[in-house]
Amino acid sequence: MSPDGTTKSVRSQEPPKLREVRFEDYQQIAALVCKFNLHIETYPGWIHLWTENPAYKQIKDKFPKGWVLETAEGAVAGYLGNVPLDYEFQGVRLLAATTRAWVVDTPYRSYSPLLLGTYFNQPNVNLFLSTTLNPQSAPAYGIFQTTRVPVGIWDWTLFWITNYQGFAESFLRKRGTAMAKILSYPISAGVLFGDRVKGSRLRREDTASKVLSLLSFDERFDAFWGDLRREKHNVLLGVRTGEALTWHFKIALQQNAAWIFAIEGASGLAAYAIFLRDDYPDIGLTRMRLVDFQCLEQRRGPELFLNMLGTAADRCRREFIHMLEMVGLPPGLEAVLKSASPHRRHLPNWLYFFKTNNPSLATALQHPAAWEPSLFDGDSSLWTEVISPPRSLRR
Repeated sequence: MSPDGTTKSVRSQEPPKLREVRFEDYQQIAALVCKFNLHIETYPGWIHLWTENPAYKQIKDKFPKGWVLETAEGAVAGYLGNVPLDYEFQGVRLLAATTRAWVVDTPYRSYSPLLLGTYFNQPNVNLFLSTTLNPQSAPAYGIFQTTRVPVGIWDWTLFWITNYQGFAESFLRKRGTAMAKILSYPISAGVLFGDRVKGSRLRREDTASKVLSLLSFDERFDAFWGDLRREKHNVLLGVRTGEALTWHFKIALQQNAAWIFAIEGASGLAAYAIFLRDDYPDIGLTRMRLVDFQCLEQRRGPELFLNMLGTAADRCRREFIHMLEMVGLPPGLEAVLKSASPHRRHLPNWLYFFKTNNPSLATALQHPAAWEPSLFDGDSSLWTEVISPPRSLRR
């Protein structure tokens, strides 16, 4: 590293050496990631991906945290993070893996597939999940014969505007419009009027189902998980014990970037929903996303789902968050939302792909009934505090 913290300049075109990531690589990895206008966790957030991860604790001596490409001069020229996740399917515990921050310095781009190939060749991993692909990385994943998840729409989002002036201003900023703040007022008034005409609004239903706002995942979530895994025995599910959920959302909860809503039934929790902050700082957009909804009372599922969405929308309005968004909803839940007339946004590519090297598991996962995918899967909702690249590097 140079004194200013940037990656060493490349003085040799010798092939880089592939090796496993070490925690002491962080400074060089962070510099490389920021060089390409990407985001990376702070050091405490980065090591949290593994040190407090229940799946990693069980197998840490056998599971690499990722890999780097190291030049002859000792500089990190490429990085791919590797995060383990516990899943269950038909009563069997599965080890899944998801990538994190794939980046390679320009002179070494031809070695990029070496990182991804090493990831997909892990012998002890049952399932590879990729839920945050972008247009640049999607073609490379296709080379390794990944498969689209067969349930949900993963190249569109549904959303509701919960702060019209802020939403309009961020939209104008994205378009590079001068005087975005001033112009946002008349534009937001027009959008609000249009939404009222077509009924685009989430409301809490007037029912006896009281929505609770929780600050943490207590012992009720362990009991809920025990019931959920029995009821959805034939569905692929990420493990949702209290410990797993706490690891997943701990940092987000500490910074008020995650909300937990729950509804109690006769013998414990009947349903819960988790929402996660996903802002777009460069244009000033604030956004909340649904990342997980689980329900034990299937008959009442639509009612409970709408109540928790309505509660989240109300909180967005109170806290001046501009929009509430959902990605990858299965057709059943999407149909429930038609009466609320959501807006739709097209994404540049399909987000959710998977791969397994187990033929019998691959056959089973071809069937839509084996899936209830959500943003809880993969690394979509592994929220940690990030370091933003310098403004001079932002696009």
